[in-house]
Amino acid sequence: MDIGLERLVNMLNDMSHLSRTAVEAAVEGFLKGTPTEDEVFQLSEKLRWLQDEVADLAVELIARYQPVATDLRFLRSCMEVAYGFSRFGRYAYDISQVITTFGDLHECEKKEVVEVAEVVKTMIEKSVRSFVDRNVELAGELEKLDSLVDRAYKNHLVRSLGTQGSKKCDMATMLILRYLERIADHATYIGEAVQYVVIGERAPRK
Repeated sequence: MDIGLERLVNMLNDMSHLSRTAVEAAVEGFLKGTPTEDEVFQLSEKLRWLQDEVADLAVELIARYQPVATDLRFLRSCMEVAYGFSRFGRYAYDISQVITTFGDLHECEKKEVVEVAEVVKTMIEKSVRSFVDRNVELAGELEKLDSLVDRAYKNHLVRSLGTQGSKKCDMATMLILRYLERIADHATYIGEAVQYVVIGERAPRK
């Protein structure tokens, strides 16, 4: 059982690293105007494959050892967390497609995307660390970071409705912020799983 749990933790750590790499590559493509769609797609596919591996191993451990209480909740949550990381890869791929869809975006202001992306990458790291360490306090930090991402997305949406600037830039930035916002949401869901593993209850979702 312990060896199986260690394998699960290692796979989730690998997924965390791949997720961050995918987000970095996608955002870098936007910043430099360089297509990264193929690279990010491959990372997304690796994450999807690892999601299946995590699910298979978790089910095998449940069937073989019939764990109860904390261990059972941990194994169940591993499958949810792996799904979350798989979604990170998909949203990163969506971000990478913005260049393909909109073309040249060199004139766009990119500071907002850079700032939000840094918050999101921090959330990816904190989410897996809080889950692996079963650290409820660290998991609680994710909700605060998520509110920063939500605010940035909503503020940009409001500004874009009243601005006379480039609509292409507004739309491209809004899409990227929306995808980053969805990654932040899934990172927060991973944080919620920590509370479930530790105390057996889930916090109400706002």
